[in-house]
Amino acid sequence: MNYDFDTQLPLWNIPTSKYGSLKKAYGTDDPDVIPMWVADMDFAAAPPIRAALQAEVDAGYFGYFGDVSRVSQSVARWYKDMHGWEVDPGWVRFTHGVVNGFGDVLAAFSEPGDEVIVFSPVYHAFFRQIDAMGRRVHQSPLILRDGQYHMDLEALAAALTGREKVLTLCSPHNPGGRIWSAEEIRAVAAFCAEHDLILISDEIHMDLTFPGVNFTPTAVAAPDHLDRLVVLNAASKGFNTAGGETGFFLAPDPGIRAKLDKVVLDRESSPNRFGMVMIAAAYDHCADWSRDVRAYLAENFRLFSARIGALPGVSVMDMQATYLAWVDFTDLGMSDRELLDRTLDAKVAPSPGPHFKEGGSGHLRFNLALPRPTLLKAIERIEIAFSDLQ
Repeated sequence: MNYDFDTQLPLWNIPTSKYGSLKKAYGTDDPDVIPMWVADMDFAAAPPIRAALQAEVDAGYFGYFGDVSRVSQSVARWYKDMHGWEVDPGWVRFTHGVVNGFGDVLAAFSEPGDEVIVFSPVYHAFFRQIDAMGRRVHQSPLILRDGQYHMDLEALAAALTGREKVLTLCSPHNPGGRIWSAEEIRAVAAFCAEHDLILISDEIHMDLTFPGVNFTPTAVAAPDHLDRLVVLNAASKGFNTAGGETGFFLAPDPGIRAKLDKVVLDRESSPNRFGMVMIAAAYDHCADWSRDVRAYLAENFRLFSARIGALPGVSVMDMQATYLAWVDFTDLGMSDRELLDRTLDAKVAPSPGPHFKEGGSGHLRFNLALPRPTLLKAIERIEIAFSDLQ
């Protein structure tokens, strides 16, 4: 491995959401607490990204960003080389992050009062954005089978109200770490065609697959349904650049793009200059860093799963991607408040399961993108928190 992921950065000393917001979120600012909630990595960004940012600083110009074509080409090249999708750079539109782009799609293809389908439990920001825009959440609960989540499209079809306009697929899935099979993705796309739904495929975790596992883009799995597909993505999760607040959406269909372009033009904003620099550097020069960090994360998950999964009444969902472990404590019969209090008392701060809505109660989500010495300390603390169950 060519990079140092074992050194803990001094993140208590700089403004960060993961560390600096603990007081607001959990009522503690104890510097001994190990934050395992906000989904970013406690690793230094790849050297080419830092070098590209330094070059931008040295140039001294911090005005509006201009021609995006070179960065669009970087996005297209990365998708082709790493994930097998031939993207036309002209399909790419940049946003101020994936959640912002999600809002743009809702604005283009739905009206207040319309329903947006999500497969829960799932990334909590979807719910906030849907509610904030006056749309209604239609939850389709995932079902647990053989230790993995599965979509129940038959149950969803039976529950449709006729007000649904958009279906959201989180692929890979957060918090389950599931990579949907090509067959599952095709079934979802066909469902959207049958019920006249726009399909949003949030692929922000695609560059966090574990070694030996392949991610299938929705466009590759379901090429017959590109006329209703919008892909949301960013380099932020895979390369730890969330502070750049820059994402993008991909719309292969010209009619879909035209509606999205109307929303983007009405917003009258330009991309974050430094975010664009980071995207290009990540996709052009950081494939080896990506390979190494994914191997490191996979080993972190193996260690975490083996030890936490050995606790009586506790199970860790097996995952194929992301660094967000989904842990099931429901067999313990504890309330969500007690589960969280136990971990906080042990000075570990995970994400509460109810944040991910239906199916989240009785669970905690743990961010494993930590230097291994820090992770091992967190594992020991979690074991102690539930030691009375031994």
